[in-house]
Formats: sequence, structure tokens, C-alpha cells
Amino acid sequence: MSAARPTLHVLTSAVLELEAFVNEDGWDQPPRLFALALARDLIEREPDLAEAMGLGPQLAESQELIPVEQEWAPDDTGVDDALAHIAWPEEVVGVAIALERILLPPEAEADLDDDGELSSLVDQAMGHPAKREVRIAVAVMRDGRETSAIRLRENDADDEVLTGQNLVPGMIDALAATLS
Repeated sequence: MSAARPTLHVLTSAVLELEAFVNEDGWDQPPRLFALALARDLIEREPDLAEAMGLGPQLAESQELIPVEQEWAPDDTGVDDALAHIAWPEEVVGVAIALERILLPPEAEADLDDDGELSSLVDQAMGHPAKREVRIAVAVMRDGRETSAIRLRENDADDEVLTGQNLVPGMIDALAATLS
């Protein structure tokens, strides 16, 4: 086992940190994309950025992951298609995204009138009484490790954020593809 590989605990901490950072700006936000860098590498390669971020010399040997938000706006084709055009340099050890979604239970999805228009489906989902609004933060590392955090709008508290692996397989795959 290489000493340079962060542990899953470090990855979980990073995804929770970036979700809390996004949460500071409230709800109804566009998707936000983050590069993940090892603190020690960031301090070595980008000392001015590290200083601006408040990363001190105590992190020079750290395995801590630092989320660095990217200027990014997915186009009208959607998040998955926008991610398909992104590639990261080797210095980026992982990538993360925070985005909001509407979840419906399977029985509620059966109630939707699928007339082929996405805007119609969105309107129906938004008006459905069983809908749940969530913010999902997903992080993926180059070595394949991943984790997600989910915040329910109805339980908007830091201690109510759920974490786990393989919670959003499609988004995990889309992010992993940006790293290959």
C-alpha cells in the first residue's frame, strides 16, 4: 500500500467539506465542479494558491484532499454530456461535483405522463407531493475509489447529511471518465 494514496476517510471528509461549502450558498444552485488535489502537492506546486486558501506548512506531509472549485457551466446538453468533454491533468487526483436533483419513489414515477417533453416531466416532478429535493455531492479518485454525500432539503442540517459508496452510479461513471 502506497503512502501517497489517501484513505476513504479522507475522501469522505473532502466530499462532506465541499458539500458544506456549497450549502453555504443555499439551495437552487447550478451544478458545481471541483478538482481534488493532495494538500501537500498543492502546497509544493502552487504555493501562492495554497497560501490564498490558507493551507499552511503543517499540511506539507498531509494526505488531506483539497477541493478546488472550477469555473464551469454545463451547457444545455446536460451535466453528463458536459462532463464528457472534460479531462484533467495528472496533478488532479480526483474530481467531485455537487448538484441538486428531484427524487421520486418508483410508484410516483409511474404517475408521470411521459409525453416525451423533458420540461413537462420536470414540471410534473416538481409538483408531485411525494417529491424529495436533494443535493448530491459525488467524489471519484483516479484509483476508482468514490463516495457520495446526500443532503435532503427537508432535513437541511449538517448532521443529517448521508454518505456512502455507489449511491449515484451514473454520476460516478461520468466523473471517472473525466479522469481517464
